[in-house]
Amino acid sequence: MNEPTARTTAGRALRNGPRRLFPPDPRTEGSDPDYRFSLANERTFLAWIRSALALAAGGLGAVALLDDFPGEEYLGLALLALSFVTAGLSYRRWALAETAMRLGRPLPPSRLPLLLAIAVSAVAVASAVLVALNSS
Repeated sequence: MNEPTARTTAGRALRNGPRRLFPPDPRTEGSDPDYRFSLANERTFLAWIRSALALAAGGLGAVALLDDFPGEEYLGLALLALSFVTAGLSYRRWALAETAMRLGRPLPPSRLPLLLAIAVSAVAVASAVLVALNSS
């Protein structure tokens, strides 16, 4: 890759990075879809937010309640980080789906369910290992 192309690509990524991660308000594009689809999309967003709140509560609970448990800080921080990622990506998922509906396009695929399933599984396995090590 030649030097000017590399700089142009890097500059574009820096300029569009936050915009790609957090899309603008989709209600400014296209036409209003059937309200039932918008409400269903909103309910899905709120379900993801509830999941993020549950992860945050679990993370705060792990740090506050597991005083004599080795690894409590790491468990709590992992849950809090997962909560942050889930909340942020849930907005992105809502905005991209709303934009697609308004423009009459197919709904975009999302990796959020896979990411959350893998991360929660990893935290569960790590928690089980910590419990096993602590009970020995």
